[in-house]
Amino acid sequence: MSALPVLLLLLVSTPLTSGAQLPNQGQDKDLPIATNGEPFPWGRMRLPTTVFPLHYDLTIHPNLTTLDFTGVVRIQLDVREDTSAIILHAKHMQISNVLLLAPEGVRPLRLLEYPRFHQLGLLSDSVLIKGRKYEVQLEFAANLSDSFHGFYKSSYRTSSGEVRVLASTQFEATFARGAFPCFDEPAFKANFTIQIIREPRHIAISNMPKLKTVELPGGLLEDHFDTTVKMSTYLVAYIVSDFLSVSRTTQHGVKISIYAVPEKIDQTAFALDAAVKLLDFYDDYFDIPYPLPKQDLAAIPDFQSGAMENWGLTTYRETGLLFDPDKSSASDKLGITKVIAHELAHQWFGNLVTMEWWNDLWLNEGFAKFMEFISLDITYPELHVDDFFLEKCFEAMEVDSLSSSHPVSTPVENPTQIQEMFDDVSYDKVSLVRLDLTHLAIRAVQLYQHLVKSHFQESVCSSDDLDEGRMEHKEFCSKRDLDSGASKWYSGDELDVKAIMDTWTLQEGFPLVTVEVRGREVRLSQERYLKTDDPSLTEGFLWQIPLTYMTSASNTIHRFLLKTKTDVLYLPEDVDWVKFNVDMSGFYMVHYAGEGWNSIIKVLQHNHTALTSNDRASLIHNVFQLVSIGKVKLDTALELSLYLSRETEIMAVTQGFGELVPLYKLMEKRDMAALENQMKGYIVDLFRGLIDKQEWSDSGSVSERVLRSYLLLFGSVRNYPPCLTKATQLFKQWKDSDGNMSLPVDVTMAVFMIGARTPEGWDFLFEKYRSSLQMSLKSRFKAAMAYSPLQDKLKWMMEQSLHGEVMKTQDLPGVVVSVSKNPHGYKLGWDFLRANWNTLIKKFDLGSSTISHMVTGVTNQYSTKEMLDEVRSFFGSLTEETGSGMRCIQQAYETIEDNIRWMDNNLPLLQAWLDKHSRRTIHEDL
Repeated sequence: MSALPVLLLLLVSTPLTSGAQLPNQGQDKDLPIATNGEPFPWGRMRLPTTVFPLHYDLTIHPNLTTLDFTGVVRIQLDVREDTSAIILHAKHMQISNVLLLAPEGVRPLRLLEYPRFHQLGLLSDSVLIKGRKYEVQLEFAANLSDSFHGFYKSSYRTSSGEVRVLASTQFEATFARGAFPCFDEPAFKANFTIQIIREPRHIAISNMPKLKTVELPGGLLEDHFDTTVKMSTYLVAYIVSDFLSVSRTTQHGVKISIYAVPEKIDQTAFALDAAVKLLDFYDDYFDIPYPLPKQDLAAIPDFQSGAMENWGLTTYRETGLLFDPDKSSASDKLGITKVIAHELAHQWFGNLVTMEWWNDLWLNEGFAKFMEFISLDITYPELHVDDFFLEKCFEAMEVDSLSSSHPVSTPVENPTQIQEMFDDVSYDKVSLVRLDLTHLAIRAVQLYQHLVKSHFQESVCSSDDLDEGRMEHKEFCSKRDLDSGASKWYSGDELDVKAIMDTWTLQEGFPLVTVEVRGREVRLSQERYLKTDDPSLTEGFLWQIPLTYMTSASNTIHRFLLKTKTDVLYLPEDVDWVKFNVDMSGFYMVHYAGEGWNSIIKVLQHNHTALTSNDRASLIHNVFQLVSIGKVKLDTALELSLYLSRETEIMAVTQGFGELVPLYKLMEKRDMAALENQMKGYIVDLFRGLIDKQEWSDSGSVSERVLRSYLLLFGSVRNYPPCLTKATQLFKQWKDSDGNMSLPVDVTMAVFMIGARTPEGWDFLFEKYRSSLQMSLKSRFKAAMAYSPLQDKLKWMMEQSLHGEVMKTQDLPGVVVSVSKNPHGYKLGWDFLRANWNTLIKKFDLGSSTISHMVTGVTNQYSTKEMLDEVRSFFGSLTEETGSGMRCIQQAYETIEDNIRWMDNNLPLLQAWLDKHSRRTIHEDL
């Protein structure tokens, strides 16, 4: 990757929202009512800024037998405006003995609760004076959460069948308030000194190293942890468990430890090596020392998301951290290194410098996502991480092409809206909206380092700081820098990075650039790419688009900044073809008008390696997506796909599958078996040569191994005889050996998928799933079982995942979505989602990416008006409390409507083209 993210420039050029207003200012009219019937002294979702926390002294005592916890918190406060009310957060807990520790002495405070906003009001009989320091102390008690957030219960089963319980935290975004009373907003940073009371059979870990352990009456122990750096509440973490650990020290003297359940500690070596290597890399790369003495990585048996960046104690799904060299796949290794790289990048971007409010979550997540690829490209070049970069781009575009998308920076207030920010737009779009300006990018890193060292250490970004950064920014953006590289972006002006980036962060969606070559004249125009039949929704959008392009006459990457709705650029010579958005380095699509697509098809058919693999993948993606909005005829896209019979590179091959397979998946939900099978046959024929070249082994690079697994799985599921025969044979041999035969890891998905087709095979896979301690292997068993044609097994599997005893509830969303994509189970998944909706939103939380994944994953292959009506009927019956306003519901409607339009507009063309292709193939064979 040649360019560093413009996100760094944005960090010093984007204003952030200011805090909430002060209490008691013109609010007396409409104050909410507290639980005791009195007026609550604050009426806004955001906390007032009259009082700020400086330091928390927190003692927690979880009881892993009764599954509850008690605690006491003492908070040192900085009073910034005279006030008689302290407003902070608490959720679902009993509060008692609330005291004010003032210079004049200790006195009780009156407690009011307003559960709707999760707020407490602590009322003082006398005014707290601006500029003075006070402390409040609260005792609290609550049950360990049975969801995956707050301070929650997790459990695992040993190989002997014993169930063991642990307690762990997940506080992002708004769940620290469920574990202790606090100012639960990112701008309210403070230091934390934590004590944890536990039984001797357990250990406790937290953000900082343990200083000492004190024996308490009754045989309990109290661990005292060092005081943290200044940080937001969502980054606080602690775990009480029976975990074991392995440790090493980085070159910079930071102790790295991996924690896991005892029977899986031997699967931690790879993660330990990766964490040491990556933390050393970031320490050097950012030239800002990691500020803590240790970094723990803990594999939690029950975990909703992929991982969490708690400062000094990052937490992960077991599949995100545990690796068995003999049984884990190449994609497992890639996934583990990516997630560790992401969470460790957050120790700087997000933890050290934090967005002031959740509307700018992209400042955290966009950069961390980008750094996955930067860091792994340098530290693990053998993983070829660049081969998987475009996948994230296309996923973000899928969400951003709907009218229900949102700008990168979006106003949010309530917890559901905040949760909805954790989507592909916040994570992936900004990491991909990048300018290929190496000089500016390097200057941006230098500027970021300067600002962190001089202004932002352990703080949030404020508007004043950013204005100052903008002033200093000028020296880094001179015209000299622009001219020192190759050609300039724009012939007339200096490059105004902020003006460019505002067009990408302050409006939703992305542009479609239409290119028409007329001799040496290239006519350019831009519009919003949007999957809708309402053209008014595309009006009023304008981007400043840094275009890159290559031509048949030159390998040089040319640049042009498209700032207006239309423009013209001139080529120095006539060309056979032009390819814009080189390597898909920009977040925009391209339509080649006139004879443009025909020229592209010709070069792909005769010399496809004249374009890079990323360029070929982007062309496949663009042409099929343009069919959806009527810019390109389906037969043009299918003609382009014919070149894939000679393709060998993973990005282009998988993108070919990614565009062609969904076409027959739509047909699976309709009664049109003949056309469906014709389409499946075309795809098998297209990739037959590449499938036949695959060995049933684990040889080759990571990309070659991932591609092999993909191809053999496709061939087997599609009943391609050589694959089906081999997979059936291997499953029989493996089953006959009672699972002891060593299968090549790369072929196991194909083998297990075929085995799961029979009741006996499914039952055998389930027994191996239940007894295995190897997490990636369990994931493959689960995926194969969910794709079985046996409907009774599919129902049972979803029910068991909901109960969480035999199959983990954390895996339920993946199971439900997999069953929904199964042609034998799509109605089962939808029925399950409806029947268990209230349980699911309580377990996984409204607005979460998990709920969104289920809603869209279950519904996104429907293509009939009947199913659209059914989906609208169910979601339309929900209340605000049960999720009626969630963005993912609107996305589901839009996607089904788009599918219906696609089928109505393109089925006759598809049938005609496949018939013509079949005749052409027969003629060629003769």
